[in-house]
Amino acid sequence: MQNALITGTGLYTPPHAISNAELVSSFNEYIRRWNAQHAEAIAKGEVEARAESSVEFIEKASGIKQRYVIDKEGILDPDRMCPRIAPRTNETLSIMAEMAVTAAKQALAQAGKTAADIDGVICAASNMPRAYPALSIEVQSALGIDGWAFDMNVACSSATFGIEQATNAVKNGSARAVLMINPEICSAHLEWRDRDCHFIFGDVCTAVIVETPSTASVKGWEILGTKLATQFSNNIRNNAGFLNRTEDKTGDLRDKLFMQEGRKVFKEVCPLVAEHIASHLLGLNLVPTSVQRFWLHQANLGMNHLITRRLLERDATVEEAPVILDQYANTSSAGSIIAFHLHNEDLSAGSLGIISSFGAGYSVGSVILRKR
Repeated sequence: MQNALITGTGLYTPPHAISNAELVSSFNEYIRRWNAQHAEAIAKGEVEARAESSVEFIEKASGIKQRYVIDKEGILDPDRMCPRIAPRTNETLSIMAEMAVTAAKQALAQAGKTAADIDGVICAASNMPRAYPALSIEVQSALGIDGWAFDMNVACSSATFGIEQATNAVKNGSARAVLMINPEICSAHLEWRDRDCHFIFGDVCTAVIVETPSTASVKGWEILGTKLATQFSNNIRNNAGFLNRTEDKTGDLRDKLFMQEGRKVFKEVCPLVAEHIASHLLGLNLVPTSVQRFWLHQANLGMNHLITRRLLERDATVEEAPVILDQYANTSSAGSIIAFHLHNEDLSAGSLGIISSFGAGYSVGSVILRKR
């Protein structure tokens, strides 16, 4: 069985950024209007007044300072609090496919590849624009790639799960090279009117090329191993789906957007991820202190600090565990790939690194790499 390499990555960043100050200003205006509208019920004790947000609260809770989004105006409109994305005809490339094509072209160029060199496309993301046709097949068509394509969803862990599927295809000989893409429009499934989560997500798309050493025209990163695990939990959930129309449900539809029990997630996921990474390394006769770089899922700065502290038994430096969360916010499956894309070229040949993502499910995936 042959080895597999990561030889190229790509990143699409939306043109609009929202600072915490802008977000707080819009959110607090919405809160003032809501409290005024429900003033009588609040005075009677029937409804609780809603609390305003602040830049200090957001940065302390998450480490996020801004986020990139597909649409800024709709999100910051206190009367809307949701991105405004115009529908496209069936004959027009969808917005998520457009993002993916841009990121994919960067990855192909970095790997020295053309569409003719790719045998498969995997779209791994937390939300798809539709049930069918598959977004991956739309991207495959737009790029002119022959072969196969499929979509998969493991929420925030989708990228590492997608890399394993791509690696398996390369190793078993069913593909010379695979394009794995992660288009995420997280702003569309976020409740921007909820103080506990209104700051969490941003939009982005990443792409990764996985191929055989025999076809590689660049040195790239050797994939030493992949490891995946899942454990059911309701602590991160989104109930939106095709069965919603059968429920005849009205009123509070909050559960049809992102929801989480943040404190429970923090307490339960951090030790799960640290143990997962440690056992993965041990299985390859490696130890955490031999790793030069940890490209972790970018959900919460405190989580990443705790995970690396458990692994290294000390605080990791910013070089060892680079942070992109402050600029990009949580971009679901794409976060760890952004970190890898932006922070890998400075390492020397023989360096070890780990891409790890974790989230809803619970799910956790890790990819151990060695620079060639």
